[in-house]
Amino acid sequence: MKTLDKLPDYKKIESKWQRYWRKNKTYKFNPRSKKPLFSVDTPPPYISGRLHMGHGGSYTMFETIARFKRMNGYNVFLPIGFDDNGLPTERYVEKKLGIKAKDMPRQKFIKIALRETKALEKSARESFDKFGHSYDWDLFYSTISPHAAKTAQKSFLDLYKKKRVYRSNEPGLFCTYCQTAISQADLEEEKRTTFLNFINFNLQNSGKIQIATTRPELLASCVAVFVHPSDKRYKKHIGKKAIIPIFNHKVPIKSDRTVDREFGSGAVMICTFGDKTDVEWWRKHKLPLRVSLKEDGTLNELAGKFQGKSLSVARNEILDNLSKTGQLKSRTKIKQTVSIHDRCENTPEFIPTLQWHLKLTDLKKPLLKKAREINWIPNRFYNNFKTWTEGIAWDWTLSRQRHIGIPIPVWYDKNGKEILPKQSELPIDPTRDKKSGLTGEKDVFDTWFTSSLTPELVLDWANNEKKFKRNSPMTIRPQGQDIIRTWAFYTILKSLIHHKNIPWKDIVINGHILDPRGKKMSKSKGNTIDPLEQVEKYNGDSFRYWTTTTIYHENAPYQEKEIIRGTKLMNKLWNTSRFTFMNINSAPKQKPILSIEDKWILSRLVTVRNKYINYFELYNIKQARHELENFFLHEFCDFYLEMIKHRIYGNDKKSKYAAQWTTYNTLYGIIQLFAPIFVHLTEELYQTLYKSGKKANSIHLTEFEQIGQKDSTAESLGNLAKNLISEIRQWKQKNKIKLSEPVDSIKIRHPSPARVQRVADVVCQTMKLGEIKLTKGDLNISG
Repeated sequence: MKTLDKLPDYKKIESKWQRYWRKNKTYKFNPRSKKPLFSVDTPPPYISGRLHMGHGGSYTMFETIARFKRMNGYNVFLPIGFDDNGLPTERYVEKKLGIKAKDMPRQKFIKIALRETKALEKSARESFDKFGHSYDWDLFYSTISPHAAKTAQKSFLDLYKKKRVYRSNEPGLFCTYCQTAISQADLEEEKRTTFLNFINFNLQNSGKIQIATTRPELLASCVAVFVHPSDKRYKKHIGKKAIIPIFNHKVPIKSDRTVDREFGSGAVMICTFGDKTDVEWWRKHKLPLRVSLKEDGTLNELAGKFQGKSLSVARNEILDNLSKTGQLKSRTKIKQTVSIHDRCENTPEFIPTLQWHLKLTDLKKPLLKKAREINWIPNRFYNNFKTWTEGIAWDWTLSRQRHIGIPIPVWYDKNGKEILPKQSELPIDPTRDKKSGLTGEKDVFDTWFTSSLTPELVLDWANNEKKFKRNSPMTIRPQGQDIIRTWAFYTILKSLIHHKNIPWKDIVINGHILDPRGKKMSKSKGNTIDPLEQVEKYNGDSFRYWTTTTIYHENAPYQEKEIIRGTKLMNKLWNTSRFTFMNINSAPKQKPILSIEDKWILSRLVTVRNKYINYFELYNIKQARHELENFFLHEFCDFYLEMIKHRIYGNDKKSKYAAQWTTYNTLYGIIQLFAPIFVHLTEELYQTLYKSGKKANSIHLTEFEQIGQKDSTAESLGNLAKNLISEIRQWKQKNKIKLSEPVDSIKIRHPSPARVQRVADVVCQTMKLGEIKLTKGDLNISG
């Protein structure tokens, strides 16, 4: 038989099998298979730079589950896509090349960006290969591809037909830095310190009213002052008019019961628009529209001498002016929570713009009911979804003012009437696919509009609805907890509207990777660790091992010591396999008569295999690996191999063959169970030591075998022998006797001497004892 080198070259082994799997398309999905389907709605990573630790950790976790399912009798559908659509791609290209998308024609920038993303996609694929991932690359998709465009545009046509999308000019979230509309889901909260400014407004006839504001730069946009109707300080002013300082236009003083009398001065100004409350009260009280802010973040002609100034500059100059006139009475430092755009961390504004929206606020109840049909793992994350859904305040703004994105498929006639293409015409770009007398829509979809269609993308809904329905819902969606409000929410929403169905049966939420101080790893914070550097420093399999030391859904620190531990375990598996096959001339085939210790280890293997499978089915990779590792190290290596050494090296051929047969098959079972984790190492062991006796071309195409059978009696006796050997080892060490040194006789007092007698031979042979003298009583060992 073939033998293993004394020392493994893991880098060489990994490179060899990555090439082999790619060349032979080992993981290609078989649509004709009769096995039960396990389909994964794989997260498409943003292609905006090198893969980070979050990709390395979370993707490897669910990929390990997919490998387990493949070996547990499932036909695994594991596609992969890259999200190269949207702001992250634009920002990456702009930063790398020192260019600005807005400064060049759209098609020219798109051409440059696509060239860059192709290079990134190649790099990302190579990275996933180094992690040992088993995607079917024939199912690859890109969110900026014609196929993605056709799918997204088909979605839009269906939503339009169902009267779910509409176009309107109204105040909405707008990022003046990115210069595009954004949605509520694009916001994150940040705590800041600012100033609450107390400003005196003159009344039209006589007197003053003091308002408190954090946004004096929007005075030019002020359209009303509000007070609480029961506030005795201001009750007499309701119905009068106040004069806006500096800009001198008059605004009404109105009442609203939602005014907080305890905050600031108890009187607030309403500007169109400073925040969400301004928008709500503007609508509720039918106030006039007075917009002084432009989309580029500077003030317009309404701001007078402050025209063209940025908000921060205008704020300081306006405060300075108010101070000189005596109208700025005081300033108080306060802490506030503000919303920032998650892509650039700048504060968005409410600016009236013409945008496409998806009507969804009326779908909250059916959406929550449908989401409850999904198995949330862990279940508590359904509450995150529920809280977000219940808190949705506005419809989803679909349109974005960007270069990179899927075009919204609409033309307009001279009267502004919307003209949509036929489905057979898709995909289209209205700015390039021109129609006589019509103007093409220039905006593109929000990136989540396309990403929310990943089940439709991978199951080819745009071209084959029967195929899509046949394979829906998908089995599992693995994703991060921070995008429940976006990716999970929008995908469930789309599935409800389009198909009246759930998109997947299970949604498994992974945690964040933390730095050694317990902080979430983030490129912007500069506390990331490059996973590929760790792979290069150690190896891909030991990196995979680290991911199994964490609980899937919990935040976990990256610990390099676990990679070192994983490498030691790999070495142990290698050396154990090498030892085993140094003592086997050919694969033992005919099952022999087994000894107690043989039946014990095989029964234990069945028990561990069943626990391992049960834990994996619950997506508890950590516990599954823990059961396997303990069995391999502390039962198979520490005890069974020691129990049979005298048989392996002895002259009793039948006993020797039984030990060889048991070791050969138990080790194969162990290697199989390690295969979803140590993907390269187990392939090397399989191909070198076991392939000649097996049919599958890869260990990853084998199915977990039940080797041996459950034998409660043998397992109980074997455990007894193991415990006695452990006690005798301690006795020898206590008495400064080498473990390899023979002892003529020892005395053992035990509650069940008859049972000890049944394992006395294997205990004596293992521990080099001449005889055991047994008496009944509490356990005690003596010379």
